[in-house]
Amino acid sequence: MSSSRERILDSFEDALIRDGERAATMEAVAAAADVSKGGLLYHFPSKEALVDALAERLRGLAERDREIMVSAPDGAARYYVRTSVFEDSALDRALVSMARLAQQGHPTAKASLAEIQERWLDALESQLGDRTTARAVKLLGDGLYYDAAFFASAGTGRTSADDIEELLGVVDLIVAGRPLR
Repeated sequence: MSSSRERILDSFEDALIRDGERAATMEAVAAAADVSKGGLLYHFPSKEALVDALAERLRGLAERDREIMVSAPDGAARYYVRTSVFEDSALDRALVSMARLAQQGHPTAKASLAEIQERWLDALESQLGDRTTARAVKLLGDGLYYDAAFFASAGTGRTSADDIEELLGVVDLIVAGRPLR
C-alpha cells in the first residue's frame, strides 16, 4: 500500500497528464488521492511544493535510468534509443507530467527537464567521445519518444520491435562513423 504522500503525488501526476495544470487543483488532487485537503496540505503546503516533489521524483527516476544506460552491455547509445518508447512507466509518467507543466512555462519543470536532458546527453557523450554524435543519438531517441508519447493514441507512434531493431542499425552506423579525437 502506497503512502498518502505517494498517492497524492500519483494523483497530481495523473491530473497533469490527463487534464493539464489548470485541472490539477489542490482540491482535485486531494479527492483523487482519497485524502482530505488538510491531509494534502500536511504533506504539500502549496501547489509549488507538489511541483517540487514531482521534480524530485523525476530526477530520481531519470538518474536511475542514466545509471542503467551507462552500464548497458550493448552501450549507452543503443540503450537510449531502445528505451525511447512510451511504456507508461513511472519514468514516462513523471516525464510527461513535468512536460505538461513546462508547456505552461513553469520554471521548476523547465529547469528539471533541461537538467535531465543534459545528464543523458553527458552520459552519451562520455561513452561515445563526441558531443555531436551523442546529440545525433539523443535526438533520434527523443524523436521516437515524442512520437510514442504524443501520437500513439492517434494510431501512429507505435514503433514495433522490428522498427527499433532497424533504428539500432542506424545507431550503429552513427556510432561507427563518429569523428575520432
